[in-house]
This record gives sequence, C-alpha cells and structure tokens, in this order.
Amino acid sequence: MNIFVEFCLVSCKVLWTFVLAGTRWLVRPKEKNVMGQVCVITGAGSGLGRHFAKEFARRGATVILWDINWESNEETAEMVRQIYSDITNRIPEGSVDGEEGDVSQIQPKVYTYLCDVSKREEVYLTADKVQREVGNIDILINNAGVVSGRHLLECPDELLERTMMVNCHAHFWTTKAFVPKMLELNHGHIVTVASSLGLFTTAGVEDYCASKFGAIGFHESLSHELKAAEKDGIKMTLVCPFLVDTDMFKGCKIRKEIAPLFPPLKPEQCVQQAMRAILTDQPMICTPRIMYMVSFMKTVLPFDAIVCMYQFLGADKCMYPFLAHRKESMNNNESKLPAIMQLPLEKKYHL
Repeated sequence: MNIFVEFCLVSCKVLWTFVLAGTRWLVRPKEKNVMGQVCVITGAGSGLGRHFAKEFARRGATVILWDINWESNEETAEMVRQIYSDITNRIPEGSVDGEEGDVSQIQPKVYTYLCDVSKREEVYLTADKVQREVGNIDILINNAGVVSGRHLLECPDELLERTMMVNCHAHFWTTKAFVPKMLELNHGHIVTVASSLGLFTTAGVEDYCASKFGAIGFHESLSHELKAAEKDGIKMTLVCPFLVDTDMFKGCKIRKEIAPLFPPLKPEQCVQQAMRAILTDQPMICTPRIMYMVSFMKTVLPFDAIVCMYQFLGADKCMYPFLAHRKESMNNNESKLPAIMQLPLEKKYHL
C-alpha cells in the first residue's frame, strides 16, 4: 500500500515538473544577480570563453580567466577591463543607486592564469593559487575545448588523448579543485559547455563526440550526486550549442538546400542564450531549440531511420569538408616549417 501511495505522489510530482517547465516558456524567470561573485572561466582566451568573460563582466562579476595561450588570455582581460572602465565612467551621468553604482562600490577585477587544463597537476596548482590570491569562487565555467580535425585512423594517439583530456577529463580536475568549498557553503554554480555532438553524432569526429558525450555524462552524474547530497544551493547548467561560427569547425557543411534552416550560431548569440539559462538556474540549454527535437528523435527512432535522415540532410558527411580544410591547412603550415619541425609527432616530443 505504501509503495502505491508513493507512486501516486511521484506521478503528481512528475506532472508538476511539466507544469513548471511550461511556465518557464510562458513567463520568463527573473535572472539572479551575480554582481560581486567570482567566476572562473577555462578557455577564456578566445571563442565562447571570451564572450562569457565579457557577459559576466557586464554584470559586475569578478572574472578569473584560464587559458593555455597567455597572449590571447591577456587580450580577453583587456576587453574585460574596458567593460569595467566603461561602467565606472557612466556612473556620474546616471543614478548611483542602480546596478552601475553597485558595481563601482564592489570594484570587480579580472585575473589571468596560464593553465593547461589537460594536466591535472597544473589544474590543482592553479586552482590553489586562485583560492589564495582571490578567494572562494562562486561560478565555474568548464568551457575549454579542442578538436583534432583528423580522421580517426589518421590521427596520432597523442591528439586523441589530448581531445579527451581537455574536453572531458579536465572537468574532473576543476570539479575536484573547486567543488569541495561549494559543498561546504552549499553555494555555487557549475556550467558545462558541451556540444550538440555530445547528444548525437556524425562521422569523422569520433574523438570529439566521445569527449563531449563523456562531459555530458559527468555533468549529469554530478548533478544527481548533488541532489542526493541535498546540496540544493549548488546549481548546474549544461550548455549544448549547435555549430558555432568560429574557426573550430570551419568548413563544416550540410546539404545546401537545408543549410539556411540550420545556420551556424553567432558566438555572441550562443553565449547570450547560455547566460539567460545560467542566470535563471536552467538545468540545460540547447541552441537552437530544434536541437531538443533532434536529440529526442535519436532516442525513439531506429538507427537505420537516423541514418536515412542524416543522409537526406547531408549530416552524415558534414564534417568531411572541415577535415579536408584542416588537413590542407596543416600541410601548408608544415611545408613552411624548418625540416626538423616536420618530424612525426611522436618524434617531436623527444626534441
């Protein structure tokens, strides 16, 4: 009898979640205030990471930028400083009681750290340095990502391993470094920037798809662990964008008649939608929204049906032009290098 009662209660709760989800579509939730909070962003030197840094800076958050490229990371930091400066300069002309006045009182800052997130020792050392120099963090944006850009059988093992390390394993290290304090305070927000290729796949990018599937699996499992531990003060958001108009997948194409229906996302647009999800504690955001339907269809349709749809859309080989473009670029770059730099990858490590 007890299990029947519990089943009825669970059924009511499930129906209630549908009501709440529908309400979010009709009535936009109020965005939370992140002013004065500390946000760590990995891969902040370019792409989505740079735009995340700028968006959080506009909202008065202190941003901590991690990247493997010191020069590009500093370029992002300079953009953030300019945003802080613009906000401060506008204050005398307006009201000091609003959000801009609060920013001037909190005086947010930007910090830059050189870090290769594929190396766990480096992640732990950098995280410890952050906690000593800045303090506890409130928001963790696991954004860093790489793609090998080679067919599986042509890709050196080192590049395959690096894809997994940066896109997936790095999330383990940053979580282990920062989440213990979040658990202690029951406060924080963890954001996983994954990909639509972590929900469904295509040919030619096996390592990338595997890494993003792994990142999504880790994110979902960690979400369940936080719920089981009743740490409701720690929020999690999974970001799964479609193809973003950056150099990462330059050359990727689907069927030309279909392409206008699935244009590449502008980085600014992608991050703005992700920010709305983060600031309203939305568990998951797919952009564009049709990606929800594609993911759902993959779970209910036979595999052969998926193959037919891929072939119709030209999605089965959409990465082939991208792979060919990357191969041509790498060949051109290698031809310009000194002879000693044209050694196979496994031999370069011994130089």
